[in-house]
Amino acid sequence: MKRVFIAAATAATLLFAGGCGSTDDTDNDGGSNGGTPSAGAVTYPVTVGDLTLDAQPKRIVSLTPTATEMLYAIGAGPQVVAVDDQSTYPDNAPKTDLSGFKPNAEAIAAKNPDLVLLSNDTDKIVDQLDKLKIPVFLTPAAVSMDDTYSEISQLGTLTGHVAEAEALHQQMATQIDKIVKGAPARTEPLSYYYELDPTLYSVTSKTFIGSIFSLFGMTNVADAADPDGAKGGYPQLSQEALVKADPDTIFLADSKCCQQSAQTVAARAGWQAITAVKTKQIYALDDDIASRWGPRTVDLVQSVADAVAKVPA
Repeated sequence: MKRVFIAAATAATLLFAGGCGSTDDTDNDGGSNGGTPSAGAVTYPVTVGDLTLDAQPKRIVSLTPTATEMLYAIGAGPQVVAVDDQSTYPDNAPKTDLSGFKPNAEAIAAKNPDLVLLSNDTDKIVDQLDKLKIPVFLTPAAVSMDDTYSEISQLGTLTGHVAEAEALHQQMATQIDKIVKGAPARTEPLSYYYELDPTLYSVTSKTFIGSIFSLFGMTNVADAADPDGAKGGYPQLSQEALVKADPDTIFLADSKCCQQSAQTVAARAGWQAITAVKTKQIYALDDDIASRWGPRTVDLVQSVADAVAKVPA
């Protein structure tokens, strides 16, 4: 399965959202915040990491769904001319058949970009684009909310939306803090199993997803399957080990891709002995939101908080 292969191959990048859009090359005039890019907020040239831009980018190609969401959230949507086939949000993003998983330098160059965003240097694509004089910025998968905020800030600087990026950071941090503080206090921590797909691939506490659940003091039953991080935080659990771990709650990040639900989980042979199944504490998540570390992480935090509130003390 593509979802599993990506998790195993990148060990940190969750690009599990599906769906391809049109290959329309026209510039995108929309943005989630609308309005004109705030070029005046940044004086060019600007340098972020190893990348220096001499002018504000006007033709951005985003080959990572999370970066796409961040760009639109900070008002840089009007500067985006193409996104990859996994960028399913927002709806008005100019989807193409470009792939961030297997990027093609010629196809990317055909969009005439002045900035390309990638999550990792697959097949040494950065060198290929460098030879074509196309600026590239890598936005690796986050492992904490601090990483998310840092990436938002970096994109704000590169695109000329510093103020908007800072405002988004503060808004997200405030909302998440409020949600976490509003969760009911518990005398004993809840345990959880987070499912990436029906073959029982999961995430540990050392991943970005794990850090979200840690906000609520929850115990991850997958940690025992990758104690030293050798599996990159994405171990595959055995059914025997999972049943023995007996999680209090189960969260499904495969409800859309693999049609998993509380009903399908409850019907699995041997799972009736698991506390989460017996007490019906099984929660289906939106696959796209659960696989990204951008602005909609607030929605994921809210989903976890809602689930925690439903579990009897």
